[in-house]
Amino acid sequence: MTSDSEIIVAQPRDYRSYENDHGLVSFRAVVETSDLYIKANVNLEDKARSFIAECRRQIEDSIRRRQEFLTSFDPICADPLDSPTSLRMIDAARKAGVGPMAAVAGAVAEFVGRNLLPFTEEIIIENGGDIFIYVKRPVLVGINAGESLVTGKLGIKIGPTGIPLGICTSSATVGPSTSFGKADAATIVAHNVSLADAVATGMGNLVKTDMDLNRAVEWAMSVEGVLAALAILGNKIAVAGVIELAPIG
Repeated sequence: MTSDSEIIVAQPRDYRSYENDHGLVSFRAVVETSDLYIKANVNLEDKARSFIAECRRQIEDSIRRRQEFLTSFDPICADPLDSPTSLRMIDAARKAGVGPMAAVAGAVAEFVGRNLLPFTEEIIIENGGDIFIYVKRPVLVGINAGESLVTGKLGIKIGPTGIPLGICTSSATVGPSTSFGKADAATIVAHNVSLADAVATGMGNLVKTDMDLNRAVEWAMSVEGVLAALAILGNKIAVAGVIELAPIG
């Protein structure tokens, strides 16, 4: 790894390092159950908290009006009264064949990230393993695949992004999210972070054995807007799309 790169690892929150490096300030922004790890050129915690609260308000409004927004594991219909954030989640979930809350972490990260962009030249936001990233330097995004040998050894290399990018991971063995599959990691890269989050869940649901890895990745790549897909079960990997893998450290 070169000296002008930095590592952001998508794994449980006890990994987070708050040392400032490469000109970026690291900080945390928390509103109720939303816990974001952010790197930016300046500390934007107050603004981030405000945007988290607004995003949560939009989503909670949809939940109050119809409980299925919260509980459904299947796509639901859009409602004209839904907020732009909720509609983005519903659309992403429809494309992925999952419920709208499968896109919630990515939606929050993207909402906060896009609203903070006017205040910083670069920004990285991690929300429970789902990442919104806009950088002008190489970044290596580490992969946490539980007990797999890949964990801590392999990452996704991201060059200058040009436009914001989402890197989202679903897992049946890491973290609290619900998965109907057994994938140690199902990672999607897309410019639409809500879509990346939802498709990661959908892809993870398809992986029951290592024989399913290629099929799951092929399905993910068939979803319009997906740039790359990576699925891991044990020490077996399937990968496709515009993606560069690199060893860590």
